Amino acid sequence: MRILRVISSMDPVHGGPCQGIRNIVPALAALGVHNEVLSFDAPDAAFLGQDPFPVHAIGPARTPYAYCPALRPWLLQNLGRFDVVIAHGLWLHNNAGTWGALKQYRRQTGQPGPRFCVMPHGMLDPYFQRAPERRWKALRNTLAWTLFEGAAIHGADAILFTCAQELLLAREPFSPYHPKRELDVGYGIQAPPARHEGMAAAFAARCPTLGGKPYLLFLSRVHEKKGTDLLLRAWLALRREGADLPALVIAGPGLDSEHGRALQAMAAGQPDVHFPGMLRGDEKWGALYGCEAFVLPSHQENFGISVVEAMACGRPVLISHQVNIWRECEAGGLVEADDEAGVLRLLTRWLALSPTERAARGAAAHAVYRHNFEADEAARRLLAALKTMQAEA
Repeated sequence: MRILRVISSMDPVHGGPCQGIRNIVPALAALGVHNEVLSFDAPDAAFLGQDPFPVHAIGPARTPYAYCPALRPWLLQNLGRFDVVIAHGLWLHNNAGTWGALKQYRRQTGQPGPRFCVMPHGMLDPYFQRAPERRWKALRNTLAWTLFEGAAIHGADAILFTCAQELLLAREPFSPYHPKRELDVGYGIQAPPARHEGMAAAFAARCPTLGGKPYLLFLSRVHEKKGTDLLLRAWLALRREGADLPALVIAGPGLDSEHGRALQAMAAGQPDVHFPGMLRGDEKWGALYGCEAFVLPSHQENFGISVVEAMACGRPVLISHQVNIWRECEAGGLVEADDEAGVLRLLTRWLALSPTERAARGAAAHAVYRHNFEADEAARRLLAALKTMQAEA
């Protein structure tokens, strides 16, 4: 089988969908599946050329919609080489643009062409239509759904979801909503590299102010959706009460945003709160392997790759109920509501655990990863779903 994946960008700063592709493609390759990626990045982007699979960069894209004029010509010339095309994400040109090009290909050639699938990556979550701060974006999405995005969803042979919760939530925000197939194909990550001393050294070099102290780790995009303000306020409140909390490391891109600057101002004068920025490679793995626990009190998280990476490193995870895989993860950590009281309970409950109980949660977290989120199993599940879809067509 030959799969083409169409995505707006493969820049690691964007996390989520592009990291998911990097996780699943090697596992699919081991099953004999050939993958190529079509992205709207500029061909000379510094992060390209490092992946073990072809990435065709045909950008740069234009406008906030990521319109890419080269998309349709490239697809019309190349669609015949593939069995399946997967558009990753919604609300950008790669989804509706791919659907439009496929319809034109079918008209011009008289051939059905590859099967078309859409992987929303949580972008059909009702949170995005209901959050007060997203009022204008929600109106924009409603208009886009009516004009072209809904047509792509309904024209697709299947909508691919990373977990059952995402599939159920996707039915809520828009009407009409009647995809041909809804497939829970799961998601997974490659096993982390074996722990070695260089990882701790790399992280220490990026976060020298930590000074080897125990720490809780937030590792994701620094954005209000992730609940970072709730986490920092709860941590500061407990410290003011004299709680023996580990230091707090808030790592990830976004520190130069309004939200990121507000967090740093809130933590001013507190030497045990650290903002090392985005971590990559050994820096990231050193941070994950070395933390006491991983914390993500997100208001909306479709899957949470960083959550699964932490569990794969044997670290307990402290998350909110809005992380869609929380039911699977609960045995390997703690789960609470995504509000101030909930995050305060999350940290308080963690403090109340004995060292033995914390170690047991870490071991359980690793078992959860092995049972639910290994890339090899996710690849087998996706391949089986795609083969079944083709057989039914």
